[in-house]
Amino acid sequence: MVGAAHFSGGQWWRRNAVGISLFLLYFCGGLISLSCAGRPPAASRQELQVHKHLKRLNKAPVKSIQSPDGDIIDCVHISKQPAFDHPFLKDHKIQMRPNYHPEGLFDVEKESVGTKERTNPINQLWHMNGKCPEDTIPVRRTKREDVLRASSVKKYGKKKHRSIAKPRGTDPDLVNESGHQHAIAYVEGERYYGAKATINVWEPKIQRTNEFSLSQIWILGGSFGQDLNSIEAGWQVSPDLYGDNNTRLFTYWTSDAYQATGCYNLLCSGFIQVNSEIAMGASISPVSAYRNSQYDISILIWKDPKEGNWWMQFGNDYVLGYWPSFLFSYLGDSASMIEWGGEVVNSQPDGRHTNTQMGSGHFPEEGFGKAGYFRNIQVVDSSNNLKSPKGLGTFTEESNCYDVQTGSNGDWGHYFYFGGPGRNSNCP
Repeated sequence: MVGAAHFSGGQWWRRNAVGISLFLLYFCGGLISLSCAGRPPAASRQELQVHKHLKRLNKAPVKSIQSPDGDIIDCVHISKQPAFDHPFLKDHKIQMRPNYHPEGLFDVEKESVGTKERTNPINQLWHMNGKCPEDTIPVRRTKREDVLRASSVKKYGKKKHRSIAKPRGTDPDLVNESGHQHAIAYVEGERYYGAKATINVWEPKIQRTNEFSLSQIWILGGSFGQDLNSIEAGWQVSPDLYGDNNTRLFTYWTSDAYQATGCYNLLCSGFIQVNSEIAMGASISPVSAYRNSQYDISILIWKDPKEGNWWMQFGNDYVLGYWPSFLFSYLGDSASMIEWGGEVVNSQPDGRHTNTQMGSGHFPEEGFGKAGYFRNIQVVDSSNNLKSPKGLGTFTEESNCYDVQTGSNGDWGHYFYFGGPGRNSNCP
């Protein structure tokens, strides 16, 4: 029996087509909006990653200081510093001072007699506007634009692979593969428990923002394979990392040849800072000028014989902090090579050499006041004694671009001049 309200399938569909279409539209629209809510666009995902990373790096400060160069230095309580994000450091008791300094450290360094070879005191720019209180450490605040300059959030604050000189049996393709070039002096063949040097400070010109120029000490353990251990400290100019061309104090560490572990300064957990006066990554002022006043910094890195941690001292007065020994495999015991010298990145796309300068941008033969130098080079032996290095070698990939020349005298001990302009008539 067919009722008055009964329709055939085709009639019913035609009568209700509009309603069904609207229902499907709303339903599918809801699914689409849910899908969009669950998967934000790539730009939003990046912003979220950057925000989380900044929150992780920038700890709540006790006080903040605006530096004349635009940096903000946050005075963070010593127990809240980035190092303690490391799972192995959750219950770590901070070692406020080393048990031992290397023997011979406090012997008075001989001053050069000639006034032309006198150097001057050096400072950090942010000191002009204040100091951090006791029980805090100064941390350069990371800004959003700092992270965005990196190729990814994960790679922010890290060196690229193969950013180390390999003096013996160097693969000729190493330069082309990595783009890193060096002019260094080095020692190997013994067990080393630290190194020291006084490093001339300049402000080399950088051609491209993704290039850098630095002068540093490397404390190396293991082979040059995937498990290389390295502790590094010195000064650098790196527009990519800092957003300007200022000369800055820096440190670095890695336990796997720059692959996943380690970072610059305090941009990851690892280095434990105990000093309230010196900020990692902060600008150094003043710097040396060609044929004018010369400035240098002294850096000492050594292994505490009792605790086994690797300590860093800046100048004669500032013990900055330490890398806990558990961060490393080979350096858990001792170093097998020490390097001192300069490094630049050559990233020119057309096969021509970069104009990025190393050191002062002048070749070593120009000498004091014109070329960059390392002086009073020393190593720490197994008895915790500072001593002159034996068998000091030199290495550079392209001596026509950047070079190194060693020497020795009563005032400067073992020293070398180094650097160069990069591209020139002999370095195309």
